[in-house]
Order: sequence, then structure tokens, then C-alpha cells
Amino acid sequence: MNKKEAAALLGHCAAFDNRKPSEAAAMAWAAALHDVPLDQDAKAAVAAYYSTPPKDPDQKLWILPHHVSTLRTKIRNQRLENFQYQPIPDETVGEYLARYRGQVRAIASGRVAAPTGRLALEGAPPASFMRQLEDRGWEGNRTVPDSDEEPLADTVRRAGPLGVECPMCGAEIGFPCSTGKATSKHPLGKPLAKPHTARTRAVSGEPQLTIAQRAAEEERIREASRRALERLAAEENIPDAEIVDEEAS
Repeated sequence: MNKKEAAALLGHCAAFDNRKPSEAAAMAWAAALHDVPLDQDAKAAVAAYYSTPPKDPDQKLWILPHHVSTLRTKIRNQRLENFQYQPIPDETVGEYLARYRGQVRAIASGRVAAPTGRLALEGAPPASFMRQLEDRGWEGNRTVPDSDEEPLADTVRRAGPLGVECPMCGAEIGFPCSTGKATSKHPLGKPLAKPHTARTRAVSGEPQLTIAQRAAEEERIREASRRALERLAAEENIPDAEIVDEEAS
């Protein structure tokens, strides 16, 4: 944009904000917009600026060169939103670059109508990816019921132990296991960092322990704890080493 074109653009701005264009202002705008041509998009950028209300209702709109440049670029980019390059067979790199830039300029300037349809993704996920989803319990797209008769929470499943109710403490889906012992801080029991073994077995499809097996497992844990306490007590009762005075002997 040269000084004459900048003066014409300032005259267009004056129709909105009643500014008084001057030769100095035209020179300054030409320097700031030296890479922006005076075209219909530049004038549309001015109109877009003054058609947008300011955040502060008492603020007076006053367009600056960077507003023109930014809004003009935005207008042109909107035309390229659905752009897709149209190649030719066996084109070289140089031909591709020339054709690509030409198509972009033609659509961005408005000389060629912008594409109206959005590009749709085609194809399907790889079979290996689908098998991994199925191994994790995916059963296809979930359908949302038309009524509230079927609670949505009952149809949602999570991966991992929290995806099933705990057979041990009765923790519901999505909630951590707890000790089951109520305290003032945890009325429903203190949450556990790790789920119960029975819950892990349930989510992995392993058979649950029988009452006898569970009792034997609990006895094994109690015995291991008893032995650990005995070792700690024995370590605490080790007598201090007797200090021998060699000179006295």
C-alpha cells in the first residue's frame, strides 16, 4: 500500500469515526501497511472493526493499521477453511508449489468460490486397534436411552477394578474400596489406595475364593504380621554391647 492508497483507506475510515486524514497520517499508514494492498478485503476489515461493539460501551472505536492487517487476514483465512488442494498427475515439486500457492491466492481473494462442504474422514480404524478395544471390554457405540427408566450410570462401565462392584466391601462402580470401619473423618470407612483382591479377581474374570480359602488367606496374613512383629520386638531387645576397659584388665 502506497501513500495514495493509504490516504484512500483513511478516507474510508473517516466515514466511520470522523477522523481528519492528513498527509503525515497517510505516510505513516503506508509504512505500517506496506505489505497490505488496498483491496476490497482491506475495506471489509474496516467495516468488520466498526461493526463489532467494544467491550466498554463508553469506549470510542478508533481503528489502527494493525487492526486492518489482522482482520483482513482473518477474512481471507475464513475462505480457506474447507480448502483442499487439487493436484494433477505426475506433477513435480515446483509445479505443486506453484499450483498450491495459486489456488490459495485465488480462493483467499474471493476470485474463486470457497469450498462449502467440510471434508469427511473416510475409512475405519485398523483391525489391531479394534481388537485392543474389544480386549478392554468395548462393545461398540453406546446408545443413550430415550427415557430415564434405564439409569445411565448402569450402562457405563469403567476399565480396571473400579468398573465392578467390590464383593468384599460393597463399594459401588467408580468408588474406591474402603475399610468398612466408620470413623469421624470417614463415616463410610477409610478409602483404600488399592482395591481388594476380590474386586481385582472379579474384573479379570478369575473365580472368587471360597469361604475356606478366604479364611486360610486371612490366617496366612495374620501369621505373617505376627512374625514381623516378633522380629521387630527381638531387634528392640538386643542388649547393648559391653564396653571392656583394657587398662583395668
